[in-house]
Amino acid sequence: MIALLFPGQGSQYIGMGKSLADKFPIAKRTFEEADDVLKIRLSSLCFEGELFQLTRTEYTQPAVLTASVAAYRVYMDEIGLKPDFAAGHSLGEFSALTCSGAVSFADTLQIVRHRGQLMQEAVTNGLGVMTAIGQADRKRVEELCAQISTKEKPVVIGCYNAPEQLVLSGHQEAVNEVASELLKIEGVTVNPLNVSSSFHSPMMEPAAGQFKEILAQYRFGSGDYPVISNVTALPHEPEHLIDLLTRQMTEPVRWQESVEYLRLQHVKTAIELGPKQVLQSLMKKNASSILTVSLGETEDLPKVKGAFNREDTEPSFIGKCLAIAAATKNRNWDNEAYVQGVIEPYQKVKQLSMQLDQTKQEPTREQMAEALLMLRSVFETKKVPHSEQQKRLKPLLRMPVVNEFARIERGEFTWPSF
Repeated sequence: MIALLFPGQGSQYIGMGKSLADKFPIAKRTFEEADDVLKIRLSSLCFEGELFQLTRTEYTQPAVLTASVAAYRVYMDEIGLKPDFAAGHSLGEFSALTCSGAVSFADTLQIVRHRGQLMQEAVTNGLGVMTAIGQADRKRVEELCAQISTKEKPVVIGCYNAPEQLVLSGHQEAVNEVASELLKIEGVTVNPLNVSSSFHSPMMEPAAGQFKEILAQYRFGSGDYPVISNVTALPHEPEHLIDLLTRQMTEPVRWQESVEYLRLQHVKTAIELGPKQVLQSLMKKNASSILTVSLGETEDLPKVKGAFNREDTEPSFIGKCLAIAAATKNRNWDNEAYVQGVIEPYQKVKQLSMQLDQTKQEPTREQMAEALLMLRSVFETKKVPHSEQQKRLKPLLRMPVVNEFARIERGEFTWPSF
């Protein structure tokens, strides 16, 4: 069992994703797509900008999302093992949903930009803060928050990150009062976080209402694999997705419980996709039995490849076809043609993949051919150049099963004729 993990705000740094973009065209195209959608030079901000600007919430959120999606696409290109689950910390939940196919990357860029702006504007007087608490008893922290918090000056636990690692969020005065009381306890550590507001607290309520209206403007699907909700620590259900993403702004991130869910589902390997190794570090505190490695830069790739033993290295053929289709850039803006040539065949093959996963069956020759013909339809509809098609098909050409039903001549792929 494999899980993909996606970091949240606070993991950003200048230069993030640059080595991936320099080496892998698909990562470069991911940053270029973000530039085009947002109408800003987000790639320059990530690669060589000023940290004070990158840490502005309205820029941080689309930047971390883009770096994570770029890492995911490189992972699928180079390794291609379909995950059984995905989970993201706060903002990372949106990265996870995007990579699962539940919502398009272009739409998510717009969504998280709005999210960042709303969260920034919710507390403009600088009184919204967050503080990390280490080595503290959870019940004692909850008791102090309940005693000190008021409607005007709230303080809550905004993140349950690990058994003895919590994050306070709320009004500056109330947060500082709780922190001061905790410092009286031997061994407790208190570290104010460098964030611009009090995320995951009641102070985000004005933003949450507006955010729900924004989310209602976008289309969400079921995705190719389950994504864990920060609010429930359980897999999302499409019909509740907008409500849970809205609640996430004001309710705590239940990361410890999310990891426990993955452990109980027998996840053995986790890959953190995006900047830094925050979630990899938390995994050691939450579930040390889950081998976790990070992919944020090119130098990380050998460690990721080494994390899989031989038993794990047989990727799903149909899963690879779906991943290639989802990651391929669109150059055709005819909506009717896109629905018929991309969405409908993709959804049909995705349903087939889910059925095979549930029944633990291997795909038949005809089913694999159907996945390939879906790819051809996607390539033709998206107007993908022949040279790019060949590059995108490389992960399939390395699979022995391809030789069973398709000819490979002079290193080039020939579509099956059924």
